[in-house]
Amino acid sequence: MGRETRPGPSRRSASPHARNSKDRSRSASKHEESPEDKAKPNFNPSGLLAAATKTIKNVDGTSTVLKYHEPPEARKPTVGWRLYVFKGKEQMDVLHIHRQSAYLIGRDRAVADLAIEHPSCSKQHAVIQFRQVQEKTEFGEVKNVVKPFIIDLESTNGTQVNDEQIPESRYYELKLGDVIKFGESQREYVLLHDEAT
Repeated sequence: MGRETRPGPSRRSASPHARNSKDRSRSASKHEESPEDKAKPNFNPSGLLAAATKTIKNVDGTSTVLKYHEPPEARKPTVGWRLYVFKGKEQMDVLHIHRQSAYLIGRDRAVADLAIEHPSCSKQHAVIQFRQVQEKTEFGEVKNVVKPFIIDLESTNGTQVNDEQIPESRYYELKLGDVIKFGESQREYVLLHDEAT
């Protein structure tokens, strides 16, 4: 009896010479495709680095890098804190500092929340920062409170609280009635709040 040949799936020969030339040309063309479909690299500035460094663009086209970034524990105060500004015995101004969580103090009006004019003060001199901290009550319970702190931003002539120089780049807790001075300015900033009598 003779063998019947049925049409079925074609089998490939294991021999490399038996391959179809059509298969060879197809596989070669896959590797030789031109990369015209791929996007070309874009090396233009994206602005992401500037955003990460907290750079502020000024009206005149220049930019200013902020020295200070608020910490995660920054909170807006619940008490109406104020700075009473004195020069000698004369009261010059009252600054309400309870409307936001931080106030940058310095000569650079483009970035400062509280501008100071004295030439001994730095462009970004110090920051008053309200922070949420944990405090134990007299009964041993832990509660969250928002307190004012000041941090000197490595200013040239420093910051004083109650006539003592505070350390640079460290939070210094402020208390009710503290007197703050910036640089060699004679102006004194007295810290009080609404609930003080």
